[in-house]
Amino acid sequence: MKKLIITSIFAVLVAFGTTVMAQDYPEEYLGLPGDNLNLYAVLKLFQESETLEGFERSLNDENSRINNLDLNGDNMVDYITVNDYVDGYVHNIVLRAVLDRNEYQDVAVFTVQKFRDGSVQIQLVGDEALYGGNYIIEPYYEETPNPGYMGKNTTVNVTVVRTTPYQVAAWPVIRFIYLPRYVVWHSSWYWGFYPRYWRPWRPFYWHYYYGYHYNWYHYYYRHYRHWPHYRYTHFNNFYFTSIRVHSPKVVVNINEGKYKSTYARPEQRRDGEALYTKMYSSQNRRTPEDDALARQVNQDRRSASQATRERAVTRPAPAQKAETTRRSTGSTTERTVSKTKSEPAKRAESSRTRRSSAANVNKSTSRSKSSSSKKATTSSSRSSSKKEKDNEKSTRRR
Repeated sequence: MKKLIITSIFAVLVAFGTTVMAQDYPEEYLGLPGDNLNLYAVLKLFQESETLEGFERSLNDENSRINNLDLNGDNMVDYITVNDYVDGYVHNIVLRAVLDRNEYQDVAVFTVQKFRDGSVQIQLVGDEALYGGNYIIEPYYEETPNPGYMGKNTTVNVTVVRTTPYQVAAWPVIRFIYLPRYVVWHSSWYWGFYPRYWRPWRPFYWHYYYGYHYNWYHYYYRHYRHWPHYRYTHFNNFYFTSIRVHSPKVVVNINEGKYKSTYARPEQRRDGEALYTKMYSSQNRRTPEDDALARQVNQDRRSASQATRERAVTRPAPAQKAETTRRSTGSTTERTVSKTKSEPAKRAESSRTRRSSAANVNKSTSRSKSSSSKKATTSSSRSSSKKEKDNEKSTRRR
């Protein structure tokens, strides 16, 4: 009887522990540093911004409660710069965290494509080091064959707000970057040199951060969705292999579990929710339908991420493997590049070839001149000798 009671108590404790774990780590949980920068909130902020400069300022504003990243482990939130890299009519707007004097880490990138008919498509792609593979979100597009992308067997019945690429083109910041007078934006801030309005603050524990954003998901999931592939076809060739910057220290910290301490205060989730209620008491709160949609969206995301990892494992190795090189002198930040020769190397080699060719030409010219000089000297000598013989013959005749 005693054993039966102990066994029953143990079963109850296990069940309780499982329930607590499920509550502590909800569907949105990744277990990666990206948990502390909600990309749904970032996309919403981008949609509401008028310029890239204004977007960068709002993103790094403590009162916006969006940036909660501390990747360098100094117990202060990292500053995130915004930089635009243009590829024809496509803008790659990169969010890059400043970690040290020469240390940076890409956080996410917006790809904004404008088409000839004036329509625009946008995606926000989380960096794979911080969010795992295939973390892509975008607005619900009205004309997509499967508008909701709710998964194959979904039973979720939630009204989503659909948009068109023409409506995306009307976003203030989208209109701004396609103006003829637009000057491509690159943030001028770096380690130790920040705008006067910015003061770093101590990051929140993740559960507090999530508790605040929890009731925003009724908006996030009804306006934005996960999408399983890139719409910008040159994403890998243009951005990933030549623009992306990543810090090897971040990868080491992830592997060593140094970011796990941010998940150490599950009781603070209620405090985060209380902050939301205090600030937005008139706003709608998250519903059971939103919870069901969250499960479906994140299940689809995990399935797509798993498929990406499986393709990466089974994909044959390329003929030229990628390697990492330092981005600048004395930097520990690495950039993924190809083993093929870089443009500066090609120019240097071309310059060496031209110099070599010029040297060969000069040598050839010198040899030619020397040869001509020798021939001229020989000819002159022969002519002089002939004249002397003719004079001698004339003298004898006389």
